[in-house]
Amino acid sequence: MREKKSAIELEDVCIHYSIMNHVSIRKTFLRKKKRNEVFEAVKHVTFSVQEGDILGIIGKNGSGKSTLLKSIAGVFSPNAGKIDLKGHSVSLMSLGVGFKDTLSGRENIVLSGMLLGFSEREIEERAQDIIDFAEIGEFIDRPVRTYSSGMYSKLAFSITAMLETDIMLVDEVLSVGDEQFRKKSLSKMKELINDRKRTVIIVSHSISTLKELCDQVLWLHDGEVRRIGKTEEVLGEYAAYMAPEAKSPK
Repeated sequence: MREKKSAIELEDVCIHYSIMNHVSIRKTFLRKKKRNEVFEAVKHVTFSVQEGDILGIIGKNGSGKSTLLKSIAGVFSPNAGKIDLKGHSVSLMSLGVGFKDTLSGRENIVLSGMLLGFSEREIEERAQDIIDFAEIGEFIDRPVRTYSSGMYSKLAFSITAMLETDIMLVDEVLSVGDEQFRKKSLSKMKELINDRKRTVIIVSHSISTLKELCDQVLWLHDGEVRRIGKTEEVLGEYAAYMAPEAKSPK
């Protein structure tokens, strides 16, 4: 049996944002030095994913899950630490990322494909498959700013599913859209995963989805790795942790 190699390695990754404090014009002039608050979204995260494995990332809202995924995808660089994809091609399925609102869905297929490193010919060969899978009808030739969140997610998923890369990063897209499309996208995701050549990271709040698809799960809490390990064990601990919050009065 061939030994697996690492496809993704993160070492001591930190990501932070500067938050502009809202103050009056008078106070701004009176201050000698303006100070901005720094929010640490991701704090010293280290982990690796082997080729062909599926890692799930779970955590409550504001834990840094999507921020971390976008950094792995190369949308922006971390403030500290190292992300190594070992030369693999990578694609990100995420609402609000990768589309130009003024372009049509068809034009965004070409743009997204080129950003993923595909040639125009390769994109043209797969374009109709993407359009058919997305099932958004005449909206394919309308600006994506006119799309509902469901149509947006359908097209985003279809592009990444049909333009196959070595690494797929999925940010909640499987949970968006109508029930029929959710079933179809889950089936397609299983098909893509089953060849065991593709490496996948899935960010989701759905315990059942992660339990069904993932080899291991990372629990991210307030920007830090709370636990990483076997899917059943980590999800069990996470569910137990979240249960008191769900029961607490609002």
